[in-house]
Amino acid sequence: MAPSAISVQQDRSQERITAPLWQPSAPYLTSTYRFLRRVNEKYNLSLASYFDLYQWSTTEIGEFWSTVWDETGIIGDKGTHVVDAHATPAANPAWFTDAKVNWAENMLQCRSAEKVALIEATEPFAGDNIPSLRRVTYAKLYELVSDVVSALLKLGLQPGDRVASYSSNCIENIVACLATSAIGCIWVSAAADFGPEGVLERFEQVRPTVIFSVSAVVYNGKVHNHWVKLSAVLSGLAGRDISPNKVVVVNTLKTAVWSDSCTLWDDFISDGAKSTFGRTPDGEIEWRRCDFNWPLWILFSSGTTGKPKPIVHRAGGMLIQARKEFAICADLKPEDVFFYYTTTGWMMWNFLVAGLASACTLVLYDGSPLRDPSLLWRMVDDLGITIFGTSAKYLDSLSQVYKPLEHHKLSTLRHIYSTGSPLAPALFDFVYEHIHPDILLGSITGGTDICSLFAGMCTALPVFRGEIQCRLLGMAIQTYSPTGTLPGVGVAGELVCLRPFPCQPAGFWPLPGFGDEVSVKAALERYRQAYFAEFPDVWYHGDHVILTPSLSENGGGLVMLGRSDGVLNPGGVRFGSSEIYDVLDTCFKPSPTLPSSHVVFDCLAVGQSLRGGTDERVILFIKLGEGVVCTDELQKRIKAEVRARRSPRHVPEKIIQVQDVPYTLNGKRVEVPVKKIINGAPISSVNPATLRNPECLKEYETLGRILRDEVA
Repeated sequence: MAPSAISVQQDRSQERITAPLWQPSAPYLTSTYRFLRRVNEKYNLSLASYFDLYQWSTTEIGEFWSTVWDETGIIGDKGTHVVDAHATPAANPAWFTDAKVNWAENMLQCRSAEKVALIEATEPFAGDNIPSLRRVTYAKLYELVSDVVSALLKLGLQPGDRVASYSSNCIENIVACLATSAIGCIWVSAAADFGPEGVLERFEQVRPTVIFSVSAVVYNGKVHNHWVKLSAVLSGLAGRDISPNKVVVVNTLKTAVWSDSCTLWDDFISDGAKSTFGRTPDGEIEWRRCDFNWPLWILFSSGTTGKPKPIVHRAGGMLIQARKEFAICADLKPEDVFFYYTTTGWMMWNFLVAGLASACTLVLYDGSPLRDPSLLWRMVDDLGITIFGTSAKYLDSLSQVYKPLEHHKLSTLRHIYSTGSPLAPALFDFVYEHIHPDILLGSITGGTDICSLFAGMCTALPVFRGEIQCRLLGMAIQTYSPTGTLPGVGVAGELVCLRPFPCQPAGFWPLPGFGDEVSVKAALERYRQAYFAEFPDVWYHGDHVILTPSLSENGGGLVMLGRSDGVLNPGGVRFGSSEIYDVLDTCFKPSPTLPSSHVVFDCLAVGQSLRGGTDERVILFIKLGEGVVCTDELQKRIKAEVRARRSPRHVPEKIIQVQDVPYTLNGKRVEVPVKKIINGAPISSVNPATLRNPECLKEYETLGRILRDEVA
């Protein structure tokens, strides 16, 4: 066993609490166990536990995914083929090649005129403290989608055309996405908070035929006119000889300046309502059922060090994966009210929308989550939210300013989901002590690359402090050492997936048949380099993780240690940056007993190269309160806590105070670009359009020169 594995394993075992923070009251009545019993009956098996079911699902992948289709009620022509079970992930085999399916048709199975499908909440502004609410029923949602389908077809759109959105998290955006899928077109989304240059980098790669946008957005209690940014995008596209056939703008707050080149949403809908395009004789939507592997949407990587990668996700893969996650693992029910704080440019928006297939109510929120820390939690009480999704960064920020349970009932909550970065053990404590003592806290992990989850929530299993509950069914994930061997349970390694899975992306844009031979070949090579260059044949995800020993019948959970390219390696000992962040989260966050001079509001750990790259030292950047200076005493205390709670190898050699920590637009720490800058890369190597606060990189450039002079 490598020294790095020993240090991480021993450290984690010291902190691990064997008693669960939460456990289901009746696990055998959950949807997971109903599915297990169905599998036993169908295949004459005697699976007894979640781990038994997991092992079977990752061994007999054809039988498993075929049963998921049947048991979750997917609408479409299934056929007989599932997958070549002998293929490797690197072969990216086709799934359900006989099948015909439409994702949107499955989202709109419910047609109730009473059941609310969507609740849109907009952050209050102009001195108000009550969010503006809009509601649509499932029947009205279907009608709106039908009208947009007709309007799009009237423009001459064909399957495979790209429809883009530069929009806020509003009802119209979901309608446009569903209508796009209904006719076999490909959805592309950029959040309204993206700058024009970042949107151009995305849209120019896919050349959209139609663009949907909004007139204005609200953030931090202020109305921001979106027309200026949209105009810049349209001008930039025109300069690249890209001219959408139609630009449709939702007049969200009645504040925009209009251009004759744009069509108002209300006019677009009205035009579609008068048309019979895309409707059957009895007025139903004429769903375009395509191949299971047909592209549904294109998501983009963060693109911090280059152009964002256009990741193409297959329609059937997104559908069957989401049905497994929601209907079997999460036990999402029609009576649930499902909220996720997300922008339209983060994959969690796509994750949320897939909840429509469960006929539950989705809550859409647009605005700041923390200007008024009570707002989202008032919404929980007022709207009866049962599933609350957010990011680890939000929970961390919330823990410093607000304790929801002191001010709200929160009696309807049954799940909280967290993703985006590792959820520190101390934040598990915060949730159970200050939000709700009896809920499933689902730390989940997957990513834009698969637009779904590798590991996450399960209503049949307990929650342990600092851990993701389980590897999800059908996802044959393991850990590899840097040399491609299995290090074993309890030992840190690289997250890999050993068997094909249906949400594996179809490729990078352009796919074969959608571009010239040179560009398609380049996209295929870029795809191979992204996921299969590290370990031949198996999917390499780029996360540094630990598979934990079993403390229950689930076969063990998973601990996220950070991104693999941000792994620290001083003296040949590899560990994740979150190992250090966890200590600061535990010991240096605001508390009644901690002096303000010792409160660390944020931090960033990177490795600085030494001796020509043969070694490195850990540099820890910390952000303190306004007017507070980092003292020798604080540095000594940080190093002592890291040494005591981790190991001597984890102790940063240098602790440096900074004004700010850089984050991506989706709220993730920017470790790798800072590491490159510290080691001599120019700021120009970082794409500023992908960052929330790119101006802070100047400080790291200056500090990098000083640090390099020290070791020269």
